[in-house]
Amino acid sequence: MAALSCGGAPWRQGWLPALQLVRHGSKAVTRHWKAMHFQRQKLMAVTEYLAPRPAIPPRCLAPRKEKVEEDNGYARLLRRQVEEVFRDNRMIAVCQYNSIPSEDMVLMRYYLRKHNIEVKFVLNEIIRPMLSQSKYKNLLPLFVARNILLVSPETKVKEMLRVLKGVPQINLLGACIDNTILSRQGVENFAKLPSLETAQGQTVGALALLPSQTSSLLQGGSTHLTALLDEHIRRLQAGETGSPDEPTPAQSSGAH
Repeated sequence: MAALSCGGAPWRQGWLPALQLVRHGSKAVTRHWKAMHFQRQKLMAVTEYLAPRPAIPPRCLAPRKEKVEEDNGYARLLRRQVEEVFRDNRMIAVCQYNSIPSEDMVLMRYYLRKHNIEVKFVLNEIIRPMLSQSKYKNLLPLFVARNILLVSPETKVKEMLRVLKGVPQINLLGACIDNTILSRQGVENFAKLPSLETAQGQTVGALALLPSQTSSLLQGGSTHLTALLDEHIRRLQAGETGSPDEPTPAQSSGAH
């Protein structure tokens, strides 16, 4: 075998053809669609499954009654308490409640209680149905995650913001002050306003200034006329009591 493999012409050793033919393309299609045989079609039609018809037509059956879940007494009690909170307080602030240490929470409630501000924990399942049927329905988008309410019978907005500034875990979302719904920026702008007593005093002062100016303007003409008449009378009296050779101020002025 070694002799056969080593034999042959020397030009055949290590020679490759200069042109090689390579076949490209997909394989030949050997499967073509073929119509089902007539006998097989009849067999498939005969053996096709047909669902049995109901003994009673569906239109004769009574409609199913949907079960209505009734609220238990505890849910109604919580909803009534929320309604009382919205009815009895002038300031209701909605805040997002994040994880906070219990010591910080107790300290925050203590500082808020000093300003007559209470912290109320509410469930979205309780407050959302109540808000949807009341005039505060625009507050619904705020009740998505865990929330708390800061309520007060007085509008202690400045004090509330001062306390919340030291608690970053509690984020103010909005508030309802005197039946007016405000955003966070609206609450901050409300806190910059003067107190009700100061505003009333400024209004009374502005209203009292105009009548006093009007009265002084109306009395200025009569006062000036009275002064002129008094001066004229004084000069007439001085002219009667004086010597006839002494000219009066009017004559002396006319001579000049």
